[in-house]
Amino acid sequence: MPSQPSPSSPPRVARPAWTLALLALAGLITALDFTIVYVALPEIAADVGFSDHSLQWVVSSYAVVYGGLLLLGGRLADLLGRRRMFVFGMVLYGAGSLLGGLATAPGTLIGARAVQGVGGAVLFPATLSLVNTAFAEGRSRTRALTVWAVSGAGGLSLGALLGGVLTSALGWQAVFYVNVPLVVVAGVAAFGLLPRDAGASVPTAASVPAAAASVPVAASVPTAASVSGPARRKGFDFPGALTGTVGLTLLVFAIAQGPEWGWGDVRVLGSAAVAVLLLAGFAAVEARTPDPLLPLRLFRQRSLTAAAAVILVFGLTLQAVPFFLTLWFQQEMGYSALRTGVAFLGPTLSITVGNLVGERLAGGLGVRRTLMAGFGVAAGGAALLAAGMTDAASYPRLLPGIVAFGLGTGIVFTTMWVAASSGVADAEQGAASGLASTALQFGSGAGLAVLVSVGGIRTAVAVVAVGALIGPAAALLLPGAARTPGEGRARDGAFEDGAFKAGALGDEGGPVTGTESVRP
Repeated sequence: MPSQPSPSSPPRVARPAWTLALLALAGLITALDFTIVYVALPEIAADVGFSDHSLQWVVSSYAVVYGGLLLLGGRLADLLGRRRMFVFGMVLYGAGSLLGGLATAPGTLIGARAVQGVGGAVLFPATLSLVNTAFAEGRSRTRALTVWAVSGAGGLSLGALLGGVLTSALGWQAVFYVNVPLVVVAGVAAFGLLPRDAGASVPTAASVPAAAASVPVAASVPTAASVSGPARRKGFDFPGALTGTVGLTLLVFAIAQGPEWGWGDVRVLGSAAVAVLLLAGFAAVEARTPDPLLPLRLFRQRSLTAAAAVILVFGLTLQAVPFFLTLWFQQEMGYSALRTGVAFLGPTLSITVGNLVGERLAGGLGVRRTLMAGFGVAAGGAALLAAGMTDAASYPRLLPGIVAFGLGTGIVFTTMWVAASSGVADAEQGAASGLASTALQFGSGAGLAVLVSVGGIRTAVAVVAVGALIGPAAALLLPGAARTPGEGRARDGAFEDGAFKAGALGDEGGPVTGTESVRP
């Protein structure tokens, strides 16, 4: 049986540097939109005619659609082709951005944001799965994920700066129009740089021959090329797509609207109840269908499920701090949109440094210990930040907390995606990326919904500092050193004791030596 390329092999694309630059640009585009609109909201409300109550939908319409469709977007990348979905996501994102800039009524702008949300839900998992499949597991992929993470972190902070500059100079419409040339360039470049999509044949555990149950891990994780027997085109799991997508969308909707309408509101409770029923139905469908939207066997991969738990904690806690920092700068310190953007250079630079440090630490300490250290530093930074948020607050007084928070957050952000991609077959990287990104989006929505109701920006940041301490405990769920000789050593050993650096994931330092069973 043909083996999967060794994790120590070079990147699987002809021009890796340019390919990575394109994928980093895609990460920048999706991250940019999370913050670029925030600073323009007052101008949007005044010009388009939003009420205080309806203005939140400029943000919520994007978040609800994006969060509800991530899982579907990830699986479509596996089934229909990652390059196709990358380009399709860019087209949708560009169309939504153009429509948003042209909007003159609230309904049109909300619809444009929803279209952007669909584009983002397709684009983000397609981009992440392309990073994970274009660059072999080990040092090559870790460096690629670091570059992608740096672009994402830069986009989050650059959005605040760029939003302030564009809104001040050209009007709020510019925060939408700026995406259009970016997606045109990225969409065209995709045809020359990204691997051509192969046939949409994806292996299932049932199609893996029994002889593969105890072969070396480098050959035991199946790819479309390595599955014996006649290839077949995968069917589309429509019942799973319907129940999963609608269920997740309603759940994100309930979480987003809970603080605004009240957690006891019949619309919130009703949406949450229907979401739970639909997601229960989704689990039942996925357990029985031969072509699941989310293969439940992925949950048997300890590294992926533990990484999803880490990502969820990150979303619940650290992801919310930039939002509250924006509010503090503008509402408490009286910063203009432009000055707020400039102030975000501090978080931007410190998060970027954290991304780079995370790559180094993962090679020396292992992924698990790096995550634990990152959460600890970020929690300490959030505590310092909360302590500095007083009536006498100044930017220099806040800076130590900003730097520590950014450094720890950058370390965690890079490393958690490394953990989520480890040991997943190329053919299922889209589904794994959809699962991981859904955990982030759900955590972000739920965390923000809870934090905005605790009473005060300073209190919310203090709660984040305490909550982030759950992160090291979640990181402990990641696989540790091998439990018995030859069992899970190749992948599990990568998460601690410097095994990552030594080549446990097939890095340049040594071969993959462990075995891994493939179970149906």
